[in-house]
Amino acid sequence: MAIARPIRVLALAAIVLWTFFLYQIFGPERTPKGPGDTLKNMDRDPNLDLTGEPEGVLWRADKGYGPGSEGTARINATLLSLVRNEELDGMLQAMRDLERTWNSKFNYPWTFFNDVPFTEEFKRRTQAATKAKCNYELIPKEHWEIPSWIDEEIFQESARILKEQDIQYGDMKSYHQMCRWNSGLFYKHPALANTQYYWRVEPKVHFFCDVDYDVFRYMSDNNKTYGFTINLYDAPQSIPSLWPETVKFLAQHPEYLHDESAMDWVVDSKRRPTHNSKANGYSTCHFWSNFEVADMSFWRSQAYEDYFNHLDRAGGFFYERWGDAPVHSIALGLFEDSSKIHWFRDIGYQHIPFFNCPNSPKCKGCIAGRLTDGEAWLMKEDCRPNWFKYVGMG
Repeated sequence: MAIARPIRVLALAAIVLWTFFLYQIFGPERTPKGPGDTLKNMDRDPNLDLTGEPEGVLWRADKGYGPGSEGTARINATLLSLVRNEELDGMLQAMRDLERTWNSKFNYPWTFFNDVPFTEEFKRRTQAATKAKCNYELIPKEHWEIPSWIDEEIFQESARILKEQDIQYGDMKSYHQMCRWNSGLFYKHPALANTQYYWRVEPKVHFFCDVDYDVFRYMSDNNKTYGFTINLYDAPQSIPSLWPETVKFLAQHPEYLHDESAMDWVVDSKRRPTHNSKANGYSTCHFWSNFEVADMSFWRSQAYEDYFNHLDRAGGFFYERWGDAPVHSIALGLFEDSSKIHWFRDIGYQHIPFFNCPNSPKCKGCIAGRLTDGEAWLMKEDCRPNWFKYVGMG
C-alpha cells in the first residue's frame, strides 16, 4: 500500500531535522565570528588624520651626516638586506626609494647578506645607487643549512601538507631557512658584531614620504626597541604549535615575562576568534617584519636567546612554517615593555599587497589611509586596531 504524500513529506522533514540535530552535536566545533571577521566592522584608519613627525628632539641632516668620515653624527646602525643576486633590479628599486626619501640625507651604510657570494654586477650597481658605504656579506653555512636535528623525511611530508593547505612558500626549503635565519641568526653574523640598530629593507618595497630626521637617533634617544609600520594577522595553519611551544617556554622561564608586556595583544581572541582557536591560543597578530627598525640588543638578550633556542629545537621552522614575523612579534609582545615599540606612522611604505600611507604633505605616490589595493577581504588582515586598543599609537 502506497504511503500518502503528506506522510512522506513529514517523514522526510523528520529525517532532515534529525540529521541537522546530530550534526549540531557531533559535527565539527564552530567558533563564533568576531568583529574582525567581517568587512562591516572595519575601524576608521588613523592614517586618514593629518600626520606629522614624532614628538621630541629630532636630529636633522644639517651637519655631521656627510659620507664617510664626515658622518660624525651617525650612530652604529645599518640598512640591512637579505637578497639574492637575481633580485638586483628589485633591490635597486627599493634603494632608490629609500635613498630619495631618507638615506641620501643621512648616509647610513648598507649591509647586504646572501647565502652565496654576490656578483660583481650586484656590487657595482648597488654601490652606484648610494653615496653611503656598502658591505657585502656571506652567510656562514652553519647559519643557513638545515640543522642536524631536523628529519628530512618529516620535513618533506610537512612541506607537502603545507602546500595542500595553500600556505604560501610552505614547500620551499629556502623560505624555511630564511625564516630561521631572520628569526635568530642574522644578528650573530660577525659583520654586525659592533652594530646596534638596523633598518630592514627588502627588494621591491616602496617608500613614499620624505623623512627628515635620523630614524636611528630617534630610536636611541627615546629608548625604543622596535619600530613597525604594518601589523597583520598570520595564517594560523602555518603556526599551530608556535604558541603551545611558547607556553612551554614561559612555564620554564616565567621570569622573562615583562610586567608591561603586550600579552593581551598576543592572545586576543575577541577580534578574530577563529584565528586564535586554530593557532591554539595565539591571536596570530604580528608586526610585518619586511619593515623593521630595531635594536639588536633585544635579540642578543638572554631571554630572546633562550626563546629562539627553544623554538629552534622544537622544529617548527621546518615542520611548520614559523616565520620571523610571528616569532619576533611574540617575543617583543611578551619580553619587552610595550611602550618601547613604536608605530612609524609617518613613514610611507608598501610591501605588496599592504601599505602604510600617512596623510602628510611629505608623502606622494600612495593614498592616505589605504591599507591595500588588493582584494577587499585583505582588509580583515589588519591587526593595528588591536595594537591601538591594547597598547596605543606611540
